[in-house]
Amino acid sequence: MIIGLLGACLITASAENLPAQATAAPLCTANEMVWSPKQTVFTLIAPDDSQPKLRIYNAGEGGKPVKSINMRHTGKDTFTATLKGDMQGKFYTFDVGKGECPGIFAKAVGVNGRRAAVIDMTKTNPTDWDKDTFLPTRTPCDLVIYEMHHRDYSIDESANIKNGGKFLALTHFNAIQHLKDLGVNAVHFQPSFDFASVDESRLDVPQFNWGYDPVNYNVPDGSYSTDPYKPEVRIREFKEMVKSLHQAGIRVVMDVVLNHTMDIDNSNFHRTYPGYYYRTRKDGSYANASGCGNETASEKEYMRQYMIDSFKYWASEYHIDGFRVDLMGIHDIETMNQIMKAVKEINPSAFIYGEGWAAEAPVLPESQLAMKANTHLMPGIAAFSDEMRDALRGPFSDDKQTAFLGALPGNEESIKFGIAGGIDHPQVNLKKVNYAKNFWAKQPSQFIAYVSCHDDMCLTDRLRASIKGIDIHQLIRLDLLAQTAVFTSQGVPFMLAGEEMLRDKKGVHNSYNSPDSVNHLDWTNLRKYPQVFDYYRRLIFMRHNHPAFRLGDADLVRKHLEFMPTQDGVVAFRLKDNAGGDRWKDIVVVLNANNTDREIQLPFDDYTVVCRDGIIDEHGIQTVHDTKLIAGAQSATIVHCN
Repeated sequence: MIIGLLGACLITASAENLPAQATAAPLCTANEMVWSPKQTVFTLIAPDDSQPKLRIYNAGEGGKPVKSINMRHTGKDTFTATLKGDMQGKFYTFDVGKGECPGIFAKAVGVNGRRAAVIDMTKTNPTDWDKDTFLPTRTPCDLVIYEMHHRDYSIDESANIKNGGKFLALTHFNAIQHLKDLGVNAVHFQPSFDFASVDESRLDVPQFNWGYDPVNYNVPDGSYSTDPYKPEVRIREFKEMVKSLHQAGIRVVMDVVLNHTMDIDNSNFHRTYPGYYYRTRKDGSYANASGCGNETASEKEYMRQYMIDSFKYWASEYHIDGFRVDLMGIHDIETMNQIMKAVKEINPSAFIYGEGWAAEAPVLPESQLAMKANTHLMPGIAAFSDEMRDALRGPFSDDKQTAFLGALPGNEESIKFGIAGGIDHPQVNLKKVNYAKNFWAKQPSQFIAYVSCHDDMCLTDRLRASIKGIDIHQLIRLDLLAQTAVFTSQGVPFMLAGEEMLRDKKGVHNSYNSPDSVNHLDWTNLRKYPQVFDYYRRLIFMRHNHPAFRLGDADLVRKHLEFMPTQDGVVAFRLKDNAGGDRWKDIVVVLNANNTDREIQLPFDDYTVVCRDGIIDEHGIQTVHDTKLIAGAQSATIVHCN
């Protein structure tokens, strides 16, 4: 018998914390449909005064229902219907008077996700799926995260990857070997769940969207499968992708967008329990912290339990290693902590991180929200640092404004904040750090260090937009300098797919629905700019090989990380006393954004240069007997004492 993920677990909330309509605990949302060969039990959470109907179909679209059943009220806000016989292969919807929908926890759907499907989930498992295991980490700081859109990565012919744009592309040798050669050990997929903006019935027509318009949160999207009409195909192919990545030593991180739905009236939340899952303003209008027309109410017990169930389901059924939470600042702190606890029970090495902000001010007070400033209240959960990002390349709000990479003084302290991983470090003057009002990370593993992601311009486009007259040679130097700051920081490094091949997006700031010609990776760039990939690869492996760059503990960072006095446009730091047991006793990193060389005084007089002028060689580029270090213009220099 196939049972729901959480069995018959109940919400254990006190009555005063439940919504006005609910004074008793409902069944877990993950148990919306429980199949066995003898019968299938359907359960729906809906208002007590509703009269929901269950409709059964022979196909995922078209045709009339073969059965229409009035669901029985079996508890507070709970309705059930039991159908005898083997229902496998049938499709179903719920209707409470707001229009039919597949419910909020469909685990399989037909084309475009309009009807849920009854399937035996065990038959979707690849060979030896039971042997697929989570990949442990000493600390999240050991991760190197690579953000990827399924279509971007493999759709172009230059990729030479089978099943381009599909889940199965990541089972192809070329696709995975590139990641292994680069050295990344975690792939962060942009939304992989069922979303609205791509018509799965017209996949012969090129369509593109990032997928931040959720429909069915707990089913892989059909546009990335080879057959969106067969519910089991997208599930099996997603699992095959996960298995292939795990076999290559690469973890899978999923982008989770639970802060809003595509819209309100057509959402599965609204159609099953009208209005309940959303926040409203004092005047009764729907709040809009997401900037997409609505914001979900994580603090409400049914929504909180739904979120916990969903995270656990992906971790358990699909072996997901981590989650990136879209606009995490909309969710409440208590819910995020409960999610972290629940996921850790399945996978002790699971990693959760998110955007610690919102598009507009949420209805809840900031003190209750999973905002970046409150990260210290969420142990084990990390947040993106816009402090470091914007100090390197310039503010999100102005594409033409430069910062450190353009040698604009005043950004050095914010980069030091990022190098330390956002923790309280005695040499970082918080008053000079942009945005941050507190040292918001208790541990460096709570700090996501990055300079580019899918949002905003990619790094090369931003450099072209913000630095007038930049040529390709200067662009490459500054690109490599920026990523050196990211990958030598004590936080968790994160990069956008394609940056290692000097990706551009034709200057488009928000390419969420731009065509392949804008979003695709041009793999011919690996031949045009081999020095870029080589530098990224060597930089990442240097981080892997030297624990000094990923200490993973705030006290160790304070003990071993020392910032050195510098001039404007330069940040220099030392990792001293065999930090983390590193075989390099003392390491000095100098980031020089100026267009001329700079001299740095070293605390030792015999050193080996391992990074200079866009070249990295851990075995040594040059040995120097002097206390002076000449840091090359617009580049990083890394040395260690002999």
